[in-house]
Amino acid sequence: MKCKRLHLAGVFVAATLAAIAATALAADEHGAASSSGPRTYGLEREVIIGTQRYRDVAVAEAEGWVNTQNCVSGPDVGAMGVHFANFGLVPDDQFDPQQPEALIYEMRDGRFRLVGVEFIMLADIWHASGRTDTPVLMGQLFHYNSAPNRYGLPPFYALHVWAWRDNPKGTYSNWNPNVSCDQYATP
Repeated sequence: MKCKRLHLAGVFVAATLAAIAATALAADEHGAASSSGPRTYGLEREVIIGTQRYRDVAVAEAEGWVNTQNCVSGPDVGAMGVHFANFGLVPDDQFDPQQPEALIYEMRDGRFRLVGVEFIMLADIWHASGRTDTPVLMGQLFHYNSAPNRYGLPPFYALHVWAWRDNPKGTYSNWNPNVSCDQYATP
């Protein structure tokens, strides 16, 4: 009986250690983890699945993502980072949670690091089919940006998803105080 208890205790300890290791590995793979563990739910999960390969910026560039050559920062609110846009995805009225219109990187130690994504919808395209509502993707409401704006774009809707960098302001906030433009210089 004593041997059986020791065996069961050993199995329990091994299972617990395996669960802790899996959680740590998943957090490292995603580059971020919330206080409740790795992010594996909703829109965030879909973004992680769809953009995993773009953690290597060379893969993104090879697949047609273009560096917009600017790092977007805000006064006292952090930054958005450097946007790499896929202009072929912008001029339609569809959303794919695994295929955002822009990837967002931060330059750190001479290397681009994927921190989030941005879904973009031009307002005139969204409303061309008679829609009067604001776009929503998997329950997340887009933000409206009027024109003129600092980006030189016509009016548009945008949704940021900080799937690769924790954001104390929220996963879907426009600005992330944990992102900086300090190390980015236009190539």
